[in-house]
Amino acid sequence: MNLNKKRQRALMIMERQKLRAEIERTRSCIDSARNHFEQEVDPTLIDCFIYELNAAQLRYQFLLRRFKNLEGTIYEHLV
Repeated sequence: MNLNKKRQRALMIMERQKLRAEIERTRSCIDSARNHFEQEVDPTLIDCFIYELNAAQLRYQFLLRRFKNLEGTIYEHLV
């Protein structure tokens, strides 16, 4: 494996680690929004937490897609 490929692979691995951390933060946001939603009684705040939960879930799905695409790219560089 030449130096350029090693550098690219190292950068992809670092990106994967960053994505994993962001996925965990987003999962925590989902849990938090869900907990707030379940505890809230004010209709306006319930709506707020619904939007917050939906946004966090969409972000989570986006990050998972990026992570899976990156995994495929790393695998291609190993072959």
